[in-house]
Amino acid sequence: MVGITSYGAYIPFHRLPRSEVSQAWANPGLMGPGEVAVRNFDEDSLSMAVEASVDCLTGIDRKAVDGFFLASTTLPYKEKMVSTIGAQALDFRPDIRTADFASSLRVGVTALLSAIDGIKAGSMKNVLVAAADTRPTQVNSELEVTLGDGAAALMMGDKGVAATVEGSYSLSDEFTDLYRGYDDTFVRMWEDRFTLDEGYRKILPRAITELLKKCNLAPKDITKAVYYGPNGRRHREIAKVVGFTPEQVQDPLYNDVGNAGTALPLMILVAALEEAKPGDTILLAGYGNGCDAILLKVTDEIEKIRDRRGIKGYLASKKQISSYQKYLIWRDLVPLSPMARPEEAPVSASAMWRERQQNISLYGSKCNNCGYQQYPPQRVCVMCHAKDNNEPVRLSDKKGTVFTFTTDYLALANDPPITTSYIDIEGGGRAQFEMTDREAEQVAVGMPVEFTFRRLYYNRGINNYWWKIRPPRGG
Repeated sequence: MVGITSYGAYIPFHRLPRSEVSQAWANPGLMGPGEVAVRNFDEDSLSMAVEASVDCLTGIDRKAVDGFFLASTTLPYKEKMVSTIGAQALDFRPDIRTADFASSLRVGVTALLSAIDGIKAGSMKNVLVAAADTRPTQVNSELEVTLGDGAAALMMGDKGVAATVEGSYSLSDEFTDLYRGYDDTFVRMWEDRFTLDEGYRKILPRAITELLKKCNLAPKDITKAVYYGPNGRRHREIAKVVGFTPEQVQDPLYNDVGNAGTALPLMILVAALEEAKPGDTILLAGYGNGCDAILLKVTDEIEKIRDRRGIKGYLASKKQISSYQKYLIWRDLVPLSPMARPEEAPVSASAMWRERQQNISLYGSKCNNCGYQQYPPQRVCVMCHAKDNNEPVRLSDKKGTVFTFTTDYLALANDPPITTSYIDIEGGGRAQFEMTDREAEQVAVGMPVEFTFRRLYYNRGINNYWWKIRPPRGG
């Protein structure tokens, strides 16, 4: 049987209380409970998808992955396959199938169906599907306190299946509610009474009902219902329309994360799998220009994949963003004055290509003579001086310890101060990395750190990615 063999998730470290937005604009209409997850300035949909994928790959041989599908409405390029960057960062084989799924909120579930079909056809055995979103909104708007950032990843395969695919149903419907034109910066929303009454309230229940009918099930037969909703109120309405009890509906994460767009149904699914027991039946539905729905049955294998950070781990690891103004800077909604220093040299696509294994996959070298490990990789071992006698070694999944650090309060930064550290890497070697998602006053010599994939900067239309370090997060 084909189904889910592993799961993972990612939620950014920083949170913005909805009350902060309401107070910033003196707009009581934006007041509401809870908070939204906010990506750091050096994060985007790709970096979050990589984080979720790393969580999903716990204990899995990366060379056994045959495909990597990336779903998002906020991919960092209009014309360039982004999943190939993710595959490089995750150190997958070059002979795998990569694909980007974009332009609709339901493409996360669509990508799952494509992976399922590929595995059933025998062209692939293990496919990693990741979904992430960080959707841009105008300030002082309903969407600003509704949308949050996040990612989820699911490994699909036919061995060691923790949740089997029992059936699916797809519905295509040309309907416009939330959208962004080619030249739009922000998400647009059509008149909500029309979009809800003629779209969401009709399309999603129809697809769910048709799937249940196809599988000869009634709403009462579902253990957990996982589906997209624009907000908490509208999400609850669907349960009443279909016939689910409140206990059957998985918490949609609106008070803790917000509406994470393409990633939302898969994030809710990960949360459901974290609590699932063998024999449970889970219904998953993604919405947007129609609906894709999948019926899943949990097996005994679910007990073997509990050691993920998942939704629980990342929800427990958080910090309130220090100010609404910082949020605006991170979203590029207000300009930040340039540093009174020489500008950075223009990014070179040729140099990025030459150093892709070193920078994107984070490979160092290990001496075959004495076993010393170092980064960046060198021809000559700094320990025993053996020349050209080494092998590449991936460092991204290794831990580190701060050897020394400096805190720069003078340099202009999106998240001041800048913390630069030299770390001792697990297995040997010492190298310099910038630290992110940290409390500057709590950084100390000897503190443990882990690697995290981030965007360094954007230059000449090119996103330059590399790895930073952070204090360990989650479980």
